[in-house]
Amino acid sequence: MADSDIPHPSPLLLPDEIHQAVKPGTALLRLETTRSREGPLDGAWWPRTRDIETELPALISVLSGHLGPITRVGVDASAWNGLPARLVIDGQVVHLDSDPVGDDTVLITRGHNDHFALLVVPPDTTADAAREAMARAVRADNITQAAQLLIAATPEPTDGGSADPAA
Repeated sequence: MADSDIPHPSPLLLPDEIHQAVKPGTALLRLETTRSREGPLDGAWWPRTRDIETELPALISVLSGHLGPITRVGVDASAWNGLPARLVIDGQVVHLDSDPVGDDTVLITRGHNDHFALLVVPPDTTADAAREAMARAVRADNITQAAQLLIAATPEPTDGGSADPAA
């Protein structure tokens, strides 16, 4: 049988409806959409809360389905409400490291040394800003760091029409 006769699995691509589907608790991943691992981010995640023990298991379960067993997760402890040393997720021990990666990134480790960086969209981010930041993060040509993506996606506060009290 020739190699061309062997069926190859289709890569897992992001759905076309991604802009409508993004809501808190969503993970967007650019894990199979490009063969290149260039750029600062491999995907994005929008947790619902700052409770790592509630939010992380769903993310790890999804990632494990694409990447295989996840061994470590690096987060900024100051961005979460408590940080245990490890969690058991789907029967697998996942070690949590407090890394100074910043509030805007989570580092996922598969095996001993294969790292994936995900943008973390703060739970209180507006839907439009979250969609924009996440869509930019998963673009194959993205070269923007996580913090800058969040800043660029956050709308400027509008002046509520308050007049200068001195005038």
